[in-house]
Amino acid sequence: MAIRTGVADVRALMARATGDEQHDESSTSTLDALWVLYDRVLRVDPSDPRDEKRDRFILSKGHGPSAYYAVLAAKGFFSEELLDGFLEHGNPLGSHPDRNQVPGVEASTGSLGHGLALGVGTALGLRAKGLRDQRVVVLCGDAELNEGSNWEAIMLAAHLGLSNLTLLVIDNHSSELSMEPWPERFASFGWGAVVVDGHDHAALEAALTARRDGGPNAVVADIPEGEW
Repeated sequence: MAIRTGVADVRALMARATGDEQHDESSTSTLDALWVLYDRVLRVDPSDPRDEKRDRFILSKGHGPSAYYAVLAAKGFFSEELLDGFLEHGNPLGSHPDRNQVPGVEASTGSLGHGLALGVGTALGLRAKGLRDQRVVVLCGDAELNEGSNWEAIMLAAHLGLSNLTLLVIDNHSSELSMEPWPERFASFGWGAVVVDGHDHAALEAALTARRDGGPNAVVADIPEGEW
């Protein structure tokens, strides 16, 4: 299999997933952040995707997963040829990622507002097992945070002091309800938060590798409208 070295390669892989996606902009806006996560941040092994000591990643923004699939294929979790049959009957790459069908997928998602609660439970479970070095990263969209269940999870994560939990928000300005200013909003719930350029790989890496003693962190990747 060819070695994929950057976002340009992954965009080429995304172009192979030609099914009736209907969420192209939603997916493409996650591409830079996903690539940085899997290329520079997450400790995951494609040859052993269920290793207990792995970091965990949950794509709460589970609709529009073509960028996610392209990154997983680029990193060797499954054959790139599967992308050619995206959404076809019998192909495991569906319109929402399925942990029982797709190697490397941590949680079956797509119903918005559920992924962060799963992440809180996962982070708490790792802590209960004594696995304190493992990270849990949850990716959601700005409009997804309109779901009240997210804020219940945000309050609980701060209350539990889950310093192994990071929320990555892709702010592509699709929400009708303004969440800005992000740092102050998260701070009021007991979280640390930073806003970075969603296309700046160095800034994304620095923000996503940081851990906050005593509580969870949020990284908001700003994607100006039309710059997906």
